[in-house]
Amino acid sequence: MSEHNQSIHTGLTGRLLLENSFLNKGTAFSMEERSELELHGLLPPRVESLEEQCHRAYKSFSAKQTPMLKHIYLRALQDTNETLFYALLQRHLQEMLPIIYTPVVGQACQRFSDLYRRPRGVFIAYPQREHIKAMLTNFKRNIEVIVVTDGERILGLGDQGIGGMGICIGKLSLYSAVGGIAPNKTLPIALDCGTNSRQLLNDPNYLGWRHERISDDEYYPFLEEFICAVKQRWPKALLQFEDFAINHATPLLEKYRGALCCFNDDIQGTAAVTTASLLAAASAAGKSLEEMTVAFLGAGSAGCGIAEQLIRLMVGRGLSEEEARQRIFMIDHCGVLHDGMTDLHPFQQRLVQRYDDLSRWGCADNPGLVEVITHARPDAIIGVSGQPGLFTQEVIETMAQHHERPIIFPLSNPISQVEATPEQIITWSEGRALIATGSPFEPVEFGGKRYKVAQCNNIYIFPGLGLGVLASGATRVSDGMLDAAAEQLATVSPAITNPEAPLLPELHCIHQVTDEIAIAVARKAQEEGLAPPCEQAALEANVKAKRWNAEYRPVCLSDS
Repeated sequence: MSEHNQSIHTGLTGRLLLENSFLNKGTAFSMEERSELELHGLLPPRVESLEEQCHRAYKSFSAKQTPMLKHIYLRALQDTNETLFYALLQRHLQEMLPIIYTPVVGQACQRFSDLYRRPRGVFIAYPQREHIKAMLTNFKRNIEVIVVTDGERILGLGDQGIGGMGICIGKLSLYSAVGGIAPNKTLPIALDCGTNSRQLLNDPNYLGWRHERISDDEYYPFLEEFICAVKQRWPKALLQFEDFAINHATPLLEKYRGALCCFNDDIQGTAAVTTASLLAAASAAGKSLEEMTVAFLGAGSAGCGIAEQLIRLMVGRGLSEEEARQRIFMIDHCGVLHDGMTDLHPFQQRLVQRYDDLSRWGCADNPGLVEVITHARPDAIIGVSGQPGLFTQEVIETMAQHHERPIIFPLSNPISQVEATPEQIITWSEGRALIATGSPFEPVEFGGKRYKVAQCNNIYIFPGLGLGVLASGATRVSDGMLDAAAEQLATVSPAITNPEAPLLPELHCIHQVTDEIAIAVARKAQEEGLAPPCEQAALEANVKAKRWNAEYRPVCLSDS
């Protein structure tokens, strides 16, 4: 029997039990449980089923007039009754995903101090760094998944200080709702390194450490203390780095990915789901990945992470590494990255073009996106710039002149930062573009057709990755495991059988897709010697057994 189907024994009774969000069942406590657990009089007399509670909660949710009020309602429900929260979320995932995660979670991060009500997660401020081990010891639970941020680069909103905790809470909600990770085995952590936001520093309600961000000489030892404490407290936990700034994200990942089971979702998760979408788009356009040229508008850690995964897959399909890298153009505010530039980050230096090759284009200045489209004729352009409107009508129309099915991915979020809207892209390409976006958009009507737009959302990757890691007992997250996740996701693209369909599956089948990705990830971990081997049937059974379901379990008073 799975541990998730067993009765729960607790020493809590009365109000203390009702205040425990993971144990609380509210009006679903049976009369027998109410007698044993001293709940009579603390609840209305009617006993409801979980389904009845979901119906009532959805009615309350629907009555909220704004997305932020809906977010506040769901967060309050999560802090009160986690099982009901996840049951409701799973029944209405398509509708509620933008509320608990992007784009609304960005607003919640900005208003974190104003909205703060009940404690959730761990806040580790730099001045209290000598107490890190004690802080983690305060959590008596066996933690399996941690999402940590320092709040410096939240979505496209910049430095939000401890407001970044909101993104960690939202991400872990999806680990549980989609990946089946038991919520009491997850932990959001905010590393409070100060903030450089003058708005926050001057805000009398700001709850974080009111200090400018610490220097790198202080920052990296602080992170080292944190990582060591996590390894000591929960040596088998999966640690996800979330929304770290460009100058810290890649160095931290490269330093620690060999020391513990960790990954950076902004770099690797984004890369995997984008790669899967590009594989699907290539199939819909009648092309193969190794034949394609891809241009990136934005050369930060996310864009470079996508590029590196594409290069790995191109090499795996027969290109040399040099040939694959020549097919990738990285463009930032200074133009195409090339080997004559001296101020690039190490992860950018691996993705430069040869200046001599670019100079043959005869451009007066360092070429930008329009020049790359004109001369290199990329099959796909991917926007990770965080700057709105950069995929102009000229850009889209030129792509459409060169390709029957131009591949255009404006991935920046939130919506206010998108490079172009799907409506613009479909209009300017006369309905021929293959599109994936970073934020959710409604279907577009054009030329008598209705175009559904795939959201290139990391929800398609990280829950399955986490489930696969935990089900297999993997000790590390490898590039091969992330490639396996991307390849598996690409195989279930609706666009493979219908070129007019969206590039990614509908959310109503996300749980099946997640399980398939988990199995692919776990199998790759075994092949690479990162997880103990077992037969395929046993592996699939492990994934099924590891999945937590949002269902009430009997609650009993413990003997002790």
